[in-house]
Amino acid sequence: MQSKTAVGAMKDPFKTRKMQAVPLPVASEPSPSQPSQPASGQGRASGMPLAPPSSDSSWRTGDAATERTTDPVMTVPGIVQAVKDRATLTVITGINAGQVFALDKTEHTIGRGTEADIWIEDGGVSRRHARITCRADGRYFIEDLGSTNGTFVGTQRVELCEIRPGDRIQVGPHVSLRFQITDDAEEELQRRLYESSTRDALTRVYNRKYFTERLLAEVAYSRRHRVKLAVLILDLDDFKRTNDTYGHLAGDMVLRLVSAQMQRLIRVEDLLARYGGEEFVILARTTGKTEAVRLAERIREAIADLEIPVDATRSIKTTVSIGVAALPDVAPDGGANELIALADARLYRAKAEGKNRVCAEGEA
Repeated sequence: MQSKTAVGAMKDPFKTRKMQAVPLPVASEPSPSQPSQPASGQGRASGMPLAPPSSDSSWRTGDAATERTTDPVMTVPGIVQAVKDRATLTVITGINAGQVFALDKTEHTIGRGTEADIWIEDGGVSRRHARITCRADGRYFIEDLGSTNGTFVGTQRVELCEIRPGDRIQVGPHVSLRFQITDDAEEELQRRLYESSTRDALTRVYNRKYFTERLLAEVAYSRRHRVKLAVLILDLDDFKRTNDTYGHLAGDMVLRLVSAQMQRLIRVEDLLARYGGEEFVILARTTGKTEAVRLAERIREAIADLEIPVDATRSIKTTVSIGVAALPDVAPDGGANELIALADARLYRAKAEGKNRVCAEGEA
């Protein structure tokens, strides 16, 4: 059994040791008779700390604080207070969560119809669902337009109600909006955040994540309401050869101009997204197989005729292969995964049959 003296003399491994900070000596030029100290730090005096303690104000970094100057900028007398005069609606829940609508007119219609000022892409929203008006005194009111699923402010279903900044408005069972009064900078920030989360940075068409979410909702809506739906998967032919021959900057130019050409050929209710490196996908709403094949042929011909400039003397021509699948092509219990897999299989068949063609037949 150990004595109390022996136990007291044992070191506590969990006790922090107190060390005295020793400033580094000023380096001097070594004399010819005195060898220089090794750079590895083997000649460091014992007990000298490796780094300065944070509480010791005598330690300094390489440049003295007095030697560092602040960059001069234009001085502004006082703080300019941003004027919050921009009324906005931000989608809180739903497919387009994060999207911002500016209420820059005295009257705005909310609905699923393409003629609506605030277009909400959700099957539970009526074509003309509600209307927001700004009165002469600056107050905003929301009015239900006889919608099927109703308009709510908070938890209260309303026919006509004044809305104030911070109020949540629900249109249909799935979509809620937040009414807010902001300034230009806040509105622009909200728009940029939404764009960066849903758009491809290079081509500015929608990204794969957004397309996948929309496809799930559109397939469910089409099954429930017996509405036509088709998917087109497009792949640029021999795109690697383009990159290898002309460089990646030229390849980026091809992707941007091809996506812009496709965007001009689809309807406003259709959706174009970048699915992979040189793969794009189009979600064609209320479109059967025959119409989808016609659309695919128009796109294929337009891209084949496209002249893409590389420099002042050269241009690139490219082609595209397309796989087409309509919702009736898959099993009655088939969903979004089965539809996209079938279109993808038909794309590979178009590639195997010689490229620069449309394939709308065959199994996955």
